[in-house]
Amino acid sequence: MMQALVTDRLEDAIEDRGVAVIVTTHNYARFLGDAIDSVLAQSVPPVEVLVVDDGSTDDPAAVLARYPGVRLLAIPQQGIAAARNAALAQVSARFVVFLDADDVLAHTALESGLACMAANPGAGFVYGAHRLVDADLKPLGGPSICRVQPNGWHSLLRGNVVQMHAAVIFDRAKLLAVGGYEATIPRCEDYDLFLRMARRFLVACHPAVVADYRLHGQNMSSDAAEMLAWHLKVLDRNRPDPADVAGLRAWRDGQRHWKKAFTNFVWTERGAPSATRWAQRRKMMRVAPRLTPAAALRQIVLRVLPDPVVDLVRRVRKPKVTPRLGDFDFGDLARLKPVDPNFGYGRGNPVDRYYIERFLDTHRKDVKGRVLEVGTPGYSQIYDSGITRQDVLNVNDDPGTTIRGDFEDEATLPADTFDCVIFTQALQYAYRPEVALRNLYRTLKPGGVLLATLPAITPVDNIEWQWYWAFAPKVANRLFEETFGPGNFTLEVHGNVFAATCFLQGLAVEDVGPRWLDPADPAYPVNITVRALKRTETGLKPTEND
Repeated sequence: MMQALVTDRLEDAIEDRGVAVIVTTHNYARFLGDAIDSVLAQSVPPVEVLVVDDGSTDDPAAVLARYPGVRLLAIPQQGIAAARNAALAQVSARFVVFLDADDVLAHTALESGLACMAANPGAGFVYGAHRLVDADLKPLGGPSICRVQPNGWHSLLRGNVVQMHAAVIFDRAKLLAVGGYEATIPRCEDYDLFLRMARRFLVACHPAVVADYRLHGQNMSSDAAEMLAWHLKVLDRNRPDPADVAGLRAWRDGQRHWKKAFTNFVWTERGAPSATRWAQRRKMMRVAPRLTPAAALRQIVLRVLPDPVVDLVRRVRKPKVTPRLGDFDFGDLARLKPVDPNFGYGRGNPVDRYYIERFLDTHRKDVKGRVLEVGTPGYSQIYDSGITRQDVLNVNDDPGTTIRGDFEDEATLPADTFDCVIFTQALQYAYRPEVALRNLYRTLKPGGVLLATLPAITPVDNIEWQWYWAFAPKVANRLFEETFGPGNFTLEVHGNVFAATCFLQGLAVEDVGPRWLDPADPAYPVNITVRALKRTETGLKPTEND
């Protein structure tokens, strides 16, 4: 069922203005043909291909003469960020991929990216794996990918998990919403963009190899000292607010990561002439005088170790792209007990409460007049829009209780009394939920509103209460239709497979953030919310038969 849904979304994405590929070049005409060939060989063809020439002197137009369907945008040299922005203004596709002229796309790059977009509605961008290749496009190793965590912005603060720009497919509208690339940044402009987009939008990744990064000795990233300086400047531009403790922690982790990565880089063999390598090392000593000697010592130790030991260390450190059957990395979720056995209260706000509180906030105007709430008056107090009298229903004589009894017992609740009943996460305790709903209908005044939430995929509390049910959306719909009548209620389903997993493990909203909780997948409902109205004149009356 879900595979069919993703396939439908993929087909919709292809049909909905498709993908534009923008190839940027500055004196890379010798590589440009390879890049264009890889774009035109896609399993899902792009709807637009545009080459933007940023002031080249090697005549890229001569290369494009072989490709009549490819447009050329020639501009005076402004830098890669400004060139990409200029090209972005010339395309209209819904999605866009940026490919540097010295790199190439894999055959299924666009198809894989669109499938990931379809599986993650609302994403600002998604990305896949890439490979390093030599100047002749011969692989220099296996696929590389660093997976993004649920909080994509924090992941990117810690390091550029995307790694290669051509591995990304952007939602063009969201890219424009953040202002595109920052043209004043000569290096790391892609990292800056990723950070700004991840701060506002969902980021997701997939394991398919989508691009090859060509190493030819003239790559911009080969100047390690300069790259470190600009990575740190980009981090400074994207520093979290002082109140964001977790964000600041990630930001500091990122500073340490980049310093360690680039000081180590200058001591590894990359094929550059010896004089160039030593110039880089001297320059790095000025940028990071404390870490550079430590990096040199680390590389010396690795070089004196036997090759099998070095290979073992590198295999352990290198992330796997696609786990083999039986070799899936469950990480912190490889446990027989949940992270928090108390629904997530021990860590913060439980996942189901995110949906419940958003629902009540949406309908806070209904919380007025005489209001009844089950258990405590907590939500009534938060969403009060003019309460004249507050009642609390409990089976026990707890503090604040005004009505003691069981909501399955008709004698417990007075008829035609309440303007609003807040009934959150309680129907599962009724062995006969249809009877409980009839009693709630009966206790409402004509025109009164029931705000109810029901658990779907959920942990079960069997300690203090008799928990009988979890509800599927169709069951909930039928219960309310039989009680309140067709058209007298609005039912919504909240959650997705990720949210359900987090809730079962007792993770909190603060662990993941709303961007991963907002997308709704009816196949994995975490919570069901219902606003039901007791009509003043017409409407189905509940039957008296149990």
